[in-house]
Amino acid sequence: MTVIDQQPAATAANTNNSANATPPAAAVTHASIRRDLLKWLIAPLLLLNLVGAGLTYWLAWLPAQHAFDQNLMDSTWGLYAQVRHRQERTTAELTQQAEQILRSNHSDTTFFAVRNSQGEILVGDKGFPQLPESEIFDRPFNYDGEMRGEPVRISAMQVRVKNGVISVAVAETIRKRDRAHYTILLSFLLLDGGLTFGSLSVVLIAVRRGLRPLKSLQRNLEQRGHGKLGAIDGIGAPVELQPLIVAMNELMARISKGEQAQQNFMADVAHQLRTPLTGLKLQLELLHDKHQDQPDTARSLAMMNSSVERMIRQSRQLLALARSEPGLFESRKLEELSLHKLVEESVQHFIEEADKKHIDLGFDLQPARLRGDRFLLADLIDNLIDNAVRYSPLHGTVTVRCLEEEGATVLSVEDSGPGIAPEHRELIFDRYYRANDKIAGSGLGLAIVREIAHDHGGVITVDCKEQGQGTIFTVRFPLAG
Repeated sequence: MTVIDQQPAATAANTNNSANATPPAAAVTHASIRRDLLKWLIAPLLLLNLVGAGLTYWLAWLPAQHAFDQNLMDSTWGLYAQVRHRQERTTAELTQQAEQILRSNHSDTTFFAVRNSQGEILVGDKGFPQLPESEIFDRPFNYDGEMRGEPVRISAMQVRVKNGVISVAVAETIRKRDRAHYTILLSFLLLDGGLTFGSLSVVLIAVRRGLRPLKSLQRNLEQRGHGKLGAIDGIGAPVELQPLIVAMNELMARISKGEQAQQNFMADVAHQLRTPLTGLKLQLELLHDKHQDQPDTARSLAMMNSSVERMIRQSRQLLALARSEPGLFESRKLEELSLHKLVEESVQHFIEEADKKHIDLGFDLQPARLRGDRFLLADLIDNLIDNAVRYSPLHGTVTVRCLEEEGATVLSVEDSGPGIAPEHRELIFDRYYRANDKIAGSGLGLAIVREIAHDHGGVITVDCKEQGQGTIFTVRFPLAG
C-alpha cells in the first residue's frame, strides 16, 4: 500500500526567494542566562577572593616578620647590656656563655659587632658591615644587609656617649624567615584554593537550582502533545516566573480559541458540503444512465462523477479530522463498543468499491471490545480500508482483522499493494504527505487515523510483507476493562 505524497506547491516561490533567505539558525549566537549568571557571579567572586587572600596573607606575614624583628631587637638590647662606659673609654665585655646564648640558633647563623666612636670593633665578628647613616639614636632599627655573601636581617642601635657615638648591631641569616614565609604562603594558597573551589561549587549549585523552575517550565511545554493548550499551573513557581506564565497562558488561550474556531469552521464547511455533493452525485449517476448511448457525454459525466466522489471523500475526511482534534476529544463520553460490529457497519460501501477493481475484500472478525467514540472509530476504520482498497492493484486482496490478544484490542488491515519504503513509514502519518502522487487523495487519511488512535490511547504500526510487497497497518487499543 502506498499513500499520498505532499506536492511541492510553493517550489517556484521558494526558488524566487532563495536569494533573500535569512542566514541559518546555527549562525545566530544566542544569549545564555546561565552563562551571564556565572560570568557576573564567578568573575567578581574570584577577584574578591584573590584580593581578600592577598590581604589576609599580608596580615599574617607582617606580624610574623615583626615578631622576628622584635626578637632580633631584643638580642641587640642584650648585646648593648654588655657595653661599659669608663670615664673616657668604652669597653664591651662578653663572656663565652653570653656569646653562646647570643649565637644559639638552630636555623640561622648569628653575627654581631660593637663599634666605638672611632669605628673600631670592640667585640664581635670582623667584616661586619658598616651601619648606614641614620638619625635614629638610643633605640634599635632594622634593615636588610649582607654578611659573608649571604643575605641577613640586621638590628642596629646607635648610642651617644661622652666621646662620640657607639654602635651595637646583631644580624642573622633569613633562612628561618624564608621557611616561615613559604609555610604561610603555601598554607594560604591551599586555603584559598579550597575556598575558591567551594565558592565556585556553591555558585554552580545555586545557579542550577535557580534555573530549575525554567527547566521545569520547559519540560511542561515539551511534554504537551498536539493541541494541548491548557493553562500552565503556576502554583509553586517563583515570583519572577509568574508574569511569564501568565503571558504564556494568555497566549495559549488565544491560540486555543483561534484553533477552536478553525476546527468549528472546518467541521461546519465539511458537514454543509456533504448533502449537496451527495445530491449532485445522484443526479450525475442518473444522467450517466440516461446517456449511455452517447459515449462522449457519458465519459464527461463519469469524470464529473469521479470528481464529485473525490470532493465527497475529502469533505468526509475534513469532518473526521475536525472530530479527531485533541481539543474536541472528550474521554468522559467514551462508551464500551464492539470493534467487530463497527467494522461490519462500515463494509458495505467498500465492498462496492472493491468490486470495481475486482479486489478480494475479506474479513476475519472475532469479538473484540474497547472503550471509544463510535463516530471517531468509524472514521478510523473507513480511512484504513479506503486506503487499502484504493492503493491495491486490480485483482488484489485486502483483509481486515480484529481480535483480542495480550490484553489489547487489535485491528489490522492488510493489502497486496506495492508496499511502503522504510524511509516513508514515519512520514506517511504527517498531514498532506504523499509518497505517490499518481493516486488521487488529500494526504489526510493516515493523519486522521493516527490522531484517533492516539486519542483512544492506541498505537499504530506499519509493516510490509515479504519481498516488500503489501502493507499491514495494525492499531492496538487498550482492552475495555
